[in-house]
This record gives sequence, structure tokens and C-alpha cells, in this order.
Amino acid sequence: MARRERPPARPRTRPRVLLLTSSPLDGAEGSDMRLASDVLDALPDVDFVWFRQWPCHRQERPRRGRPVRILSRDGVPHVPQRVQAALAGAVLARRVDLVHAFLTVGRTFPAFSWLRPLLLGGRPVVHTVPGVMDSRFLSHTRPLGTTVALSESMARRLRAADFGDVRVIPPMIDLDAWPYLPRPKGYPVVLYAGHHDPRGGAETAIDAAATAWQEGARFRLVLAMRARPGQHADLLDEALRERAGAAGLPDVEVRGYVEDMRALIASVHVLLFPPVVLGGKADIPLTVLQSLASGRPAILSDLPQFADFGHAVLRAPTGDARRTGQQLAWLLDQPRSWDMLAERGRRLVEDRFGPERFAARYAALYQELLS
Repeated sequence: MARRERPPARPRTRPRVLLLTSSPLDGAEGSDMRLASDVLDALPDVDFVWFRQWPCHRQERPRRGRPVRILSRDGVPHVPQRVQAALAGAVLARRVDLVHAFLTVGRTFPAFSWLRPLLLGGRPVVHTVPGVMDSRFLSHTRPLGTTVALSESMARRLRAADFGDVRVIPPMIDLDAWPYLPRPKGYPVVLYAGHHDPRGGAETAIDAAATAWQEGARFRLVLAMRARPGQHADLLDEALRERAGAAGLPDVEVRGYVEDMRALIASVHVLLFPPVVLGGKADIPLTVLQSLASGRPAILSDLPQFADFGHAVLRAPTGDARRTGQQLAWLLDQPRSWDMLAERGRRLVEDRFGPERFAARYAALYQELLS
């Protein structure tokens, strides 16, 4: 009997890409997870492999691609989840055409970067850098491959640290999900949204709000705070309330994690975000983009990363609570200037942070590295 030959395997028409993250993509929210999810959604012609939380997972997890289970009950990138991601990535990197890493340059990243040949093999690698926790880590780090920065400022820092080929692709925001909204009526609300990080901006926001109050502005300050793993959120929140009371602010609300940011941003008049350092936050924080897209003016500190926003925002010298508060008092008293900044912010987001531009740039980069 003649031996029946197997038909030749069908060639893959779509490239297979591993989304390498430090924790499950459907786990706890973070800038790296959001960027990875946005890339997955923006490129439907790519066969993505990504890490999924197990045994528990969120219902709104990504529904495309090929999920690989990572043992995690809360979706937070604790050390066991980071180790699992590194080991699983080492295996999967040999089975894909390209590895796309979304990793902040933090304390453990230098060691990972030196192990890159062992862990990721010879596949081309794209490394999107959400942020750098401390510039000192850059001097001990090797590039994983082609590096993507979120801002021109970060690109300059990475090039100065010998990262070689560094591209700039700003993050995206879904403009349909974040429509332009009219100015809310009623008593003004000022929002700070961030983490309990040293010099992360919450204390400066309180002091700035106190300055604005002393100058006659009347508003409610809302602090939407997210705790890092291992932090005692209740104690940290209470410390902020005590600081506000000592500063003479009578109307302050400290919240924890906010489930519905759309509703919160829709209710506020101004976003106040004056960090001294960004630390573990994204180089371009998502909350800033959400606020600008919604037509909510922002007052930011004068960090180099925020220069990309140009005249669409107000900026005060970093750490200068008095000047920041003066800007807040002025803005709340100038409805025409408020309207002008609201419109500028929306136009900026449409021009620079729209999904079409984001998808086109990453698609072109993938094609370049896979050709």
C-alpha cells in the first residue's frame, strides 16, 4: 500500500506576536497593561499571544488572540507573577515571530535586560517603555531591541543612556469612549488622581488648593488615590485628610480606587496633577489624556514629559504649590480661558493621541521588523 503523504502545513498569513507583560493582561489595571491592550485592539491582523489571569479573571478580558494562563488571584504584578511571566515568555518567545514587551524600567529591569539573550532568544523585540522609575536604573540597563518611548523627552533620556534605536509613539485614547463634554454646572470640583508615591503630586495638590482657597476660589478638592501593593491605603488616605485640614481646606474628599472614571471626570471642572517625579506612573498619564479628551482643562507641573502638551494645558514650576494654586484660582475665575483650554485640549488629543495614528505607527514598526 502506498504511503499517504501529509498535506503541507498551511503557511501562517498573520504574524504571531507575544505581548510580554509583568502580570496578566486581564488583571489589575496599569499603564503597561493598558498600552498592551490598546496594541492588541489596534492591530486586528496580528495573532497575539498574551498572559491571562487564572483561576480568576475579569469578564471584560481581551477576547482576541491566544491567552496563556498565569497563576494570579488579584492580577497584581507581585514577584511570583513576574517570575512566571519571565519563564513563560522564555518559552513562548521561541514560538512567535516577534516579542513586544511592555515593561517599566524599574528595580528589577536591569537584571532582566542583561538576561535578554537567554530569555528571549534571537527573535526581534519591541520594548515599549511606559516610564522610568529612577534614572539611575538606566545606567545599568541594556536595550531589549527597538525601544518605543511615549514622549520626546523620554526618547532623549533613553538615547542618552545608549538605548540605540528609540522611536516615539504616543499612547492612544478612544475618542468615542471619551467624548467632549460641556462644562459641568454647579459648585466647581477639582480632581487629583494618582498614587501614594513619594513626591507624586498629592501633597502638592493639597497645598496648591489651599493657596487657591486663600485667594478666594471656592471648590471641592477630590483626591482619587490608588495604593501600590504593600501600602496601607487607609493610613495614607487619612494622612492626606490631616494635611488638608492643617492647610485650612474645608471641602476635601479622599477616595480610593474609582470604578467609573468617566463619571468622575465628567463631574469635575479642572484636573490638578502636579507631581515632582512620575515614579512608576506612565510617562504620559492616561488620566491627563482622558481629562483633555473630555474637555477638562489640566494644570500640570513643569516636567519635561509634559512639554508635549504645549499650550493645551497650564504648567507651573515643579514643586511650586503657590504658583500652582494661583493658576488654579485664576482658571476657576476665567470662564473664557476655561473654554479656550477645554477646546485646545480636545484638539490636541484628536491630533496626537487618536487610535488611527497609534495603530498606523505600530503596524509600520511591526512590518519593518518582520520584513
